[in-house]
Amino acid sequence: MWTHRSWQGRLLAHPLPAHERLRHYASWCDAVEGNTTFYATPARDTVVTWAQQTDPDFRFVIKLPKPITHERRLTDVDDALRVFLDAIEPLGPRTHALWVQLPGSFAPADVPVLARFLRQSSGTHRYAVEVRHPAFFEDPRATSSLENVLTAAGAEWVPFDTTAFFRSPPTSDAERDAWMKKPRMPLRALALTDRPIVRYLGRDDTTLTVEGWQHWVEVVTGWLREGRSPTVFIHTPDNADAPVLARRFHDEVRARVPELAPLPEPIPAEPLTLF
Repeated sequence: MWTHRSWQGRLLAHPLPAHERLRHYASWCDAVEGNTTFYATPARDTVVTWAQQTDPDFRFVIKLPKPITHERRLTDVDDALRVFLDAIEPLGPRTHALWVQLPGSFAPADVPVLARFLRQSSGTHRYAVEVRHPAFFEDPRATSSLENVLTAAGAEWVPFDTTAFFRSPPTSDAERDAWMKKPRMPLRALALTDRPIVRYLGRDDTTLTVEGWQHWVEVVTGWLREGRSPTVFIHTPDNADAPVLARRFHDEVRARVPELAPLPEPIPAEPLTLF
């Protein structure tokens, strides 16, 4: 996601033509969750414009389409995956990871299916897997089984940290909506590869969001000192200030790891004037 109604005219210039929107977002953050690809495989020409708007080191974490992960559940998906990979090929090195977000019904008994999919698919791309079945977090045998499969494939386990969000009852319409839709995921902070990916959901209250991510500041600092290259996505229920919060998180980590490169300077939302 690189456009949001509440960002327009405030964080990002408005109006912007479609072929300029990602470029403006990329001046705020150097990575993006490619969530729209879950609903439809993009046209290759569209992906070409994404590449043109971003530097080669910009990171796309691209979600596999719903028919592959939720409808066919990673079975008999060779043709669909081939079409998808062809569509995103213009991104080149910008494809940081292919994001395999699995449904909550994908259980430990299904791990052999995931193992077969990763074994047949890995090679040209890195995979990052997000699971939502409670047993993967609560049953040590299920945890170990999944970790072994991911490690063998060089794939990462993507934690979706909602612990800060569910710590207290919702106080806004956006929070109440998220309260009904978001999974209550246990905290997990173990990296399996040199490119860990974290998804964090805070609150619409900035103070609570910042309090909730302090654990991740320490974890990410540790990963960087180990030579890893983490990617962290900051969300709130309304996402109104998500780019600002992402930069704040980056600044907190950079205060501990000064050699971490700064984020780019945002393109002004309004034209600069002499007066």
